[in-house]
Amino acid sequence: MKKGNARYVKLWLTGVAVIAAGLLCFFVLYRFSAMAAAVRGVLGILSPFLFGGVLAYLLSPACGWFEGRLLALLPREKRRSAKLARALSILLTLLAAVLVLCALLLLVVPQVCWSVIEIVSALPGQLVAANNWLHTVLKNQPELQVYWDSLSSYTVERLNSWMQTDLLPTAQTLLTGLGGQLAGAVALLKNLLLGLIVSVYLLAGRKRFAAQAKLALHGIFPAKWAGLIEEEVRYADQMFSGFLIGKLLDSAIIGVICFAVTALMGFQSALLVSVVVGVTNVIPFFGPFIGAIPCAVLLLLENPLHCLSFIIFIVILQQVDGNIIGPKILGNSTGLSSFWVLFAILLFGGLWGFFGMIVGVPLFAVIYDIARRLIFYLLKKRDSQGLIKEYSARFADPPPQEAGGRKEDGAGG
Repeated sequence: MKKGNARYVKLWLTGVAVIAAGLLCFFVLYRFSAMAAAVRGVLGILSPFLFGGVLAYLLSPACGWFEGRLLALLPREKRRSAKLARALSILLTLLAAVLVLCALLLLVVPQVCWSVIEIVSALPGQLVAANNWLHTVLKNQPELQVYWDSLSSYTVERLNSWMQTDLLPTAQTLLTGLGGQLAGAVALLKNLLLGLIVSVYLLAGRKRFAAQAKLALHGIFPAKWAGLIEEEVRYADQMFSGFLIGKLLDSAIIGVICFAVTALMGFQSALLVSVVVGVTNVIPFFGPFIGAIPCAVLLLLENPLHCLSFIIFIVILQQVDGNIIGPKILGNSTGLSSFWVLFAILLFGGLWGFFGMIVGVPLFAVIYDIARRLIFYLLKKRDSQGLIKEYSARFADPPPQEAGGRKEDGAGG
């Protein structure tokens, strides 16, 4: 084919590709709700595999640790010892996970029941005390007494009207919603149990699956692109596992410190408060405050002075964790600035709720790293070395190739 004809063929193919991409985007936008419903349906069907994959990923480091220790203790016959070590490591990992979960439940559930009973028993007396205080204040303030009487009359009138007209429909709506919530809880429990079974298979075949994925990757893509994708997948695994394990350890330390201090302060709900603070501390940035709000309300009903001292303590603990404990454990593991951490939490928290707040920071760190490597690659391809050197010198952020393939310093942002 002549060069001129080849040029026109390329232009024609490019135009067809652009038109096809435009039509595809239009179809996706036009049928977005139907496609989103189809995706949600598929995800609902595959939810046991999603739960199993997440559980297997979280338990994989512990499983590998058990397997390595067992291989050192078992006889030297390699093939049989490897199978036995793999089976025992999975069993020990699941037993350890179940024991930790049962221990948390045994710690939290009795405390929750006891706290609810205490609140219910103390609430009438507190309401009487608040009412007496309010009458004392109003007795000396006639103007406020008039406003209070009108507000009370309006509230009682609206309450009577609601009970006469809207109580039955509201009760029916609540019962219908309760039935739906119960069905959803049963379905969630079923998916979790199936996910546990799936996680066992994934843990047993994790090395084979990794090898098959590598074969598929190098079979589909050229060697250069396959190597880049494999490197990025390793980086994502390092980012997620390091971040999640570090946050779990950090949260456990924060929970222990919170329990020690609140117990010394004489809080009756010290254990429950500490568990809530420790669990919510897994969420970066907002975690301590998310856990502190319900705990402060609980302590307010228990003792207002305890509530005030707890709020002061949480502010101090958050500063200690953010400036001392957290950096010591996690270091600059994500390479993101505080702005991008806040952006990732708000974005993925809005998309996926509580789960998004936890995984949002490491996920955005991976996306940030891919975009960063692509930008530096395009700049070098366009011979913009001056811009790269100027940026690197100004912000101490070397390109990925100059940092040995992976940056050790923060990405700034």
